[in-house]
Amino acid sequence: MSTKWDDNSWQKEFLNMKSHSPLDAKLLMGDVKGLKNAWRLGVMHVEYERLKKIQEQQQQ
Repeated sequence: MSTKWDDNSWQKEFLNMKSHSPLDAKLLMGDVKGLKNAWRLGVMHVEYERLKKIQEQQQQ
């Protein structure tokens, strides 16, 4: 499996999936500065994948 590291389409989709704190919304819109923000964005990506999987299972 190959990963495109510059693909941020999940971030736009995740913004619409649930409500976010202003800081998290800012990170999702691309304002990542530093290791702490990158780590938080990674945590949100894992949450996005979990929610996406749940949505797909509910549609079947």
